[in-house]
Amino acid sequence: MPRTGRPRSFNRDEAVAAAMILFWENGFESTSLAQLRAAMGNISAASFYAAFESKEALFREAVDRYISTYGEVSESFRDTSLTAKAAMEQGLRRSVRMQTENSHPTGCLLVLSAVNCSPEQQHIREMLAQERERVHSWMNECIERAVANGELPKSMDISMLVTLYETFLRGTSLQARDGVPYEAMDAAITQLMYVWDALSAAPGDREIV
Repeated sequence: MPRTGRPRSFNRDEAVAAAMILFWENGFESTSLAQLRAAMGNISAASFYAAFESKEALFREAVDRYISTYGEVSESFRDTSLTAKAAMEQGLRRSVRMQTENSHPTGCLLVLSAVNCSPEQQHIREMLAQERERVHSWMNECIERAVANGELPKSMDISMLVTLYETFLRGTSLQARDGVPYEAMDAAITQLMYVWDALSAAPGDREIV
């Protein structure tokens, strides 16, 4: 009689969530298979590979889980129900709040989990860079919208302004990991948005639609 196999003795969703926390805290390369298996309920190596095939495949699932949960704060940058300025400001504030909460690792998984990788893991860094590029494109679209609707001058250097806000956003990951509190970064966002106000008030042709 053929063997039907033993049912998995763990909840897959809970296992991916546990792996996400470990990768978020320790990074991809520094998280061992032993740590992952222990976090998943001390499952066997055979069960691990049967469920996820590899550490890399599990990391991909963990990244997807992060994007669809904690990473949803970035969706604010593409919220066209708000003014472009309000969308940018809300995206920054929501991201900082999420990154400084104490119910999970601080910072952003997409920024921190592969800051340093061996050459053999370069593809992991590239995969995370592609995910960050999505957020970059949303921020770019947000500022393009501001120029199109007259919130910012037509002469605005869009690339420069995207770089300014994105550099701040990426830097908040290290600030959060170093223990800088939400209140301090939230106050910094207030100051940063004054740059938007100053650029908005600067002389220059605007296209009102």
